[in-house]
Amino acid sequence: QVSSHIQVLARRKSREMQSQFKDQATKDKVLQSMASMSSAQIVSAGALQSNNMELAPRPPYTKPFWRGLVGQPDADIKPFSNPPYALQAPGSALVGSSLPTSNVSIPASRPGQTISSGFINQAGSIGPAWEDRQIASKKLRLVDFSAFLEQQGDLENYSKHLFVHIDQSNPSYNDPLLESVDIRQIYDKFPEPKGGLRELYEKGPKEAFFLVKFWADLNVNIADDNGAFYAVTNQFESTENMTITCSTKVCSFGKQVVEKVETEFARFENDRFTYRINRSPMCEYMINFILKLKHLPEKYMMNSVLENFTILQVISNRDTQETLLCLAFVFEVSTSEHGAQHHIYHLVKD
Repeated sequence: QVSSHIQVLARRKSREMQSQFKDQATKDKVLQSMASMSSAQIVSAGALQSNNMELAPRPPYTKPFWRGLVGQPDADIKPFSNPPYALQAPGSALVGSSLPTSNVSIPASRPGQTISSGFINQAGSIGPAWEDRQIASKKLRLVDFSAFLEQQGDLENYSKHLFVHIDQSNPSYNDPLLESVDIRQIYDKFPEPKGGLRELYEKGPKEAFFLVKFWADLNVNIADDNGAFYAVTNQFESTENMTITCSTKVCSFGKQVVEKVETEFARFENDRFTYRINRSPMCEYMINFILKLKHLPEKYMMNSVLENFTILQVISNRDTQETLLCLAFVFEVSTSEHGAQHHIYHLVKD
């Protein structure tokens, strides 16, 4: 099934773009260019063209620590058929939305658990507050994750905008237990070759796999590209002293587009080992993607494009290759005045 509303928009935009050219040779070139584009890309290209931006995407980032580029396949965006359900957004009332995975079944709690017994772990003892409530495994816990834009005009004009943010610095036993999603429902959104999500999950540990749906905040004015700095910050903590490797794969239509691999050493702070990947610059592919997404005229167009845009982040022990955390990110555009929001799920295989 293809996304009908995007196809209708694409056909309309295709006719409009062809009508702008008088001679047949130019029309043929336009038709040839659009033949290799998906419907969403045609819609996006039309919006960019109206804003005096280039029709073709800028070349991908190729600095040394980025690996692997593949072309986006010639395919239309596929809609998801699951019905909307209520999510608890941070600091707000229940809001209705849908998770971009097909036929997702969301139980009230993890298998074998009930809300009333949330203080007791499966071993029958009282675990830490973050256990089953936050992104954490037995060996590593996420403390903070953010993707942001900093703009520096002069000494007095500095601003920081958060596109997405997860703050897990203050866990509480009052936090709800994480809901679960069957990992098989999102296999097609992430790479399948060796080292892909399916293989990683089979190797385990199963407790280390999480799905995060972000409502990204794109409500920001980018005044000057030269003064704009796009970056990502990750912070983790552990009771073990190890060297971690963080692989971040950007995926389009389930295929890897670009990968960034970073290594971080432990720092002993407050009786635990802390790992900070601080202000890591975004690649040009991501910057370009954000800018083009912002120029789409309607949020539903942005969400249609984002349905097939995912990120897979895998944190592993560099020396043993053991998976410490695996985070699957999916996205929509935030419509809330409260900015960026998110919801976390534990990935299981029932």
